[in-house]
Amino acid sequence: MGDCREDEERPVRYAARQPILAIDETVIGYKLLFRTDVVNHFSVQDANCASRTAIDASSLLGLDVLCDNRLAFISCTRDVLLENSLAFLPADKVVAEIRTGVTADEAVEDACRDLKNAGFKIALDDFAANDPREPLTHFADFIKVDIRHRPWEDIQRIARTHGNHSFGLVADKVETWEEFDHTRQAGFQFFQGYFFRKPETMRTRVATSNRTIYLRLLRAISRPEMDWREVEELIKKDAALYFRLLRYLNSAALGIRSEVRSVNQALNYLGENELRRWCRLAGAFEMSKHRPSDLMLSALVRAQFGELMASKVEHGDADLFLVGLLSMMDAILEIPMSAVIDGLALDLESVALLQENHGPLQPIYELIWALERGVWRSVLRICNALKLDEREVAKAYTSAMEWAQSVTAGE
Repeated sequence: MGDCREDEERPVRYAARQPILAIDETVIGYKLLFRTDVVNHFSVQDANCASRTAIDASSLLGLDVLCDNRLAFISCTRDVLLENSLAFLPADKVVAEIRTGVTADEAVEDACRDLKNAGFKIALDDFAANDPREPLTHFADFIKVDIRHRPWEDIQRIARTHGNHSFGLVADKVETWEEFDHTRQAGFQFFQGYFFRKPETMRTRVATSNRTIYLRLLRAISRPEMDWREVEELIKKDAALYFRLLRYLNSAALGIRSEVRSVNQALNYLGENELRRWCRLAGAFEMSKHRPSDLMLSALVRAQFGELMASKVEHGDADLFLVGLLSMMDAILEIPMSAVIDGLALDLESVALLQENHGPLQPIYELIWALERGVWRSVLRICNALKLDEREVAKAYTSAMEWAQSVTAGE
């Protein structure tokens, strides 16, 4: 077993989450990944250390922040199971993900039974045909299959053998719509990966009328000289947006003494800068309705992370908050990015990144991509290239996650 003493003296810095979705693209939970730093990766021998770090970090940062109040899939070794280390976390929010190599002996079966009795869910990670953990399937709520490292024949065999059981089959590492469709047809009910973050060409469509209003609003507030009357008329055209604005202005948090009853009043109270920011967020919330919750959450994390890093990286005239928010809008609206940014008064650097994924802003968004997926070696490489302190980067990313969760709470 790896020695965790050095890591126990150092706060956890990096947290990443991989979304797990149902067939209808509802996010049911996140697989959590942690590192105390990006230089010293946990080796195979340090699996116990990695599991304990995940549990400690989940307790420290809070599952509401890490998983947006959805299920947390946490990797568990044999030692972690037998120690009952998960007892520190809320049972109804945690799925104990039993790693490959865990022997299904009497002690492990007893530990699984205790977890189930306590209200935890159990998943068998990286399940294979003729898996030695077969005796544990009667405890399982989920069986996960790595579609990248299993022959398609084996994947189909597992689906046929276990597809009618009470547990859910999870296709892991699903990155494209084709993989989602193939595994769905094979009998999988859940999918871990990022396939839903890029709109499939055949699925792209024209934005609905209310979403067109939000895009027009985004264009109106992006102009250097904002037309207040135009903004007011656009907000009035959408009841949900109108209600959201008045609810925000009349919330206790703002402390406005007299009740705000009109859009004109609201605009006067907010001021130009705050109005631009509010419209960006409110419009994004309304546009993200009926799409996976992870899309909006991740867009907000990207936006806030960009803003927090703006003073530390070269970004020309780009508004890194806006670029982060827009970076997932094609997936949220299911329309091409060209249609999203058409008419927006964006600088050339922002357009190059959003439209072609290149240009001066590319490194900072490659860093965000690596942080989202827990690709720690890439995080280190990009931090070095941008001359960024990895501790500051980790702190900014954690802060962005906390902010995004607080903004979306109650949505």
